[in-house]
Amino acid sequence: MDFNKLLTVTFTLFAVIDIIGSIPVLISLRNKAGKINSLKVTLVCGALMIIFLYVGQPMLKILSLDVHSFAVGGSIVMFLLGLEMVLGLEFFKEEAGATGTLVPIAFPIIAGTGTLTTIMSLKANYDDKYILIGTLINLVIIFITLHLLGWLERILGRAGLIAVRKFFGVILLAIAVKIFGANLAAFGR
Repeated sequence: MDFNKLLTVTFTLFAVIDIIGSIPVLISLRNKAGKINSLKVTLVCGALMIIFLYVGQPMLKILSLDVHSFAVGGSIVMFLLGLEMVLGLEFFKEEAGATGTLVPIAFPIIAGTGTLTTIMSLKANYDDKYILIGTLINLVIIFITLHLLGWLERILGRAGLIAVRKFFGVILLAIAVKIFGANLAAFGR
């Protein structure tokens, strides 16, 4: 087990999921719904991510795509997500009117297209075991964050939440460039 690979995968998923940066949105949804079921959201997110880890590649084969092509496309999506986080822009619009515990919290806020694309992009460079363990670590972080949402809101404050989101945006940009470069040569073969 290569700890550096596990750390890279875990940190990449953490940056893309952006559970800390999503706290303002989660607080707003919690206030509308009254409560967020932390365990239910975490289990649904985990199921989506793990299913996509193992079924995503066969789905690509059905579409005549390879992991390298998906990684290049995924790195572009990751890059745009990073720009959103750093610049405060909105490239990806959320579905209007969707509220509740599972939609839009579990999908698409936490286990959305960015997360699922990142899982497939990581498959191009890392073994499934690193992605699975990194996913499980992130699921623990998601559960804890959702469970402690009110406390985190008080501790970080608005300025702290913005700073954390921008920091992880820069990290995500760098990771996206790395994945793009590593897979560009194999793109389209």
